[in-house]
Amino acid sequence: MAKVPAAVVAAGGLVGGYGVARWTRKRQLGGVVLAAAGVAAARQWKQEAGGVAAGVLTAGYVAAFAGSHPLAKKVGAWPAVFGVAGAMALASWAVADRRA
Repeated sequence: MAKVPAAVVAAGGLVGGYGVARWTRKRQLGGVVLAAAGVAAARQWKQEAGGVAAGVLTAGYVAAFAGSHPLAKKVGAWPAVFGVAGAMALASWAVADRRA
């Protein structure tokens, strides 16, 4: 079975976490999705690019989540989430996934 790239896992975690929180009206459930995807992506980042890169990308993942909130006030919730998810996917690909 083919492995899902960490870029897809990270972007999916950001989009999926927000979607679950919004549609279920349970922020904690969205947080579980966000965290699970973050852990899965971090494991892949460490395997593909090493611990330092995994740490930097994990910090970027958390920053993308946090940064989507003020960005949403300017452009709307979904555009903000898709924007930070795209940025995170690009960073993941550039640092880790293209090596695999």
